[in-house]
Amino acid sequence: MLRTLERLGYDLDSLLEGVGLQRRDVENPNAYISPRACSMLFARANEEERLPNLALQLAIHTPIGSNPLLDYLIVSSASVEQGLERLSRYLRIVNSAIRINFEKNRDPARVVVDSAPGSFETELCVSLSLLRFTHETDGRMKPAYACFTHEPKDIMEYQRVFGCPVRARASWNGWALSKSAMRVTLRRSDPALGRWLESQAAVIIARQPKDSDVREEVLAILTTQATVGDLGLDTVARRLAITPRTLQRRLARAGTSFEALCDQARRASAEAYLKNTAFSISEVTYLLGYSEPTAFHRAWRRWFGGITPQAFREQHSQPNSS
Repeated sequence: MLRTLERLGYDLDSLLEGVGLQRRDVENPNAYISPRACSMLFARANEEERLPNLALQLAIHTPIGSNPLLDYLIVSSASVEQGLERLSRYLRIVNSAIRINFEKNRDPARVVVDSAPGSFETELCVSLSLLRFTHETDGRMKPAYACFTHEPKDIMEYQRVFGCPVRARASWNGWALSKSAMRVTLRRSDPALGRWLESQAAVIIARQPKDSDVREEVLAILTTQATVGDLGLDTVARRLAITPRTLQRRLARAGTSFEALCDQARRASAEAYLKNTAFSISEVTYLLGYSEPTAFHRAWRRWFGGITPQAFREQHSQPNSS
């Protein structure tokens, strides 16, 4: 999406610098950038007013596959209904600050964008979700209407692109679709791929923290890396758009430290890898960032006591295990 911003004529390096980030922070596809930092960056771009509906233009020009796991979870779905269920369930993989609630028992059903940081993120999320499903059904899914609680700068353009009425100053953000539209099939439906992608998504969800403070964002950065434990305090702070000293103070106020969270991230990842993947113990050792197996096994004994990694895996692979 940032590459799309650049293609639309924005100076990406300047925007990144303005929120304390660098290109290397966003060029790694496995890297986590905090929702706060993303919101700050897009807010700065929106303030330049190069385009009247920047969020809509980003949705139009960002190709499917930019967020590979989430995008292909959706497009491999059998129907619009299944795709929307997956979107609401797995959006947190991409952005934990925004929720989509799929209210399918209403008539028409509602795709509600909830808790977005601001109007820009709301417009972007509504546009991306609606246009993705329109595209993946070759236009056979027709939205009933869309609505925003605010007034977009050019609501007529939204109506033209969406192909449906758009209501401003409404009581909710999102879009609606009929029961028949929910049953429309997606053109790239692939049940086997969808099941495999859901298993990968389950690993990531299992590794994500449940806390709602600074610890959550630090853990999200640490656990969404391809290799856990290969990030330092300075890099994590930069991705949160704060200074390392500020991050240390905030963690201290939350009753923890960066080192403790690194250890917690490794433990959560070790548990998720052994429960949900077929990686060998040596592969898990590498993915956790340990240079040698003995270091991993020492940490494992500290986390889980006497049970070995192999015994833990066997225990959790049995359907009736306690």
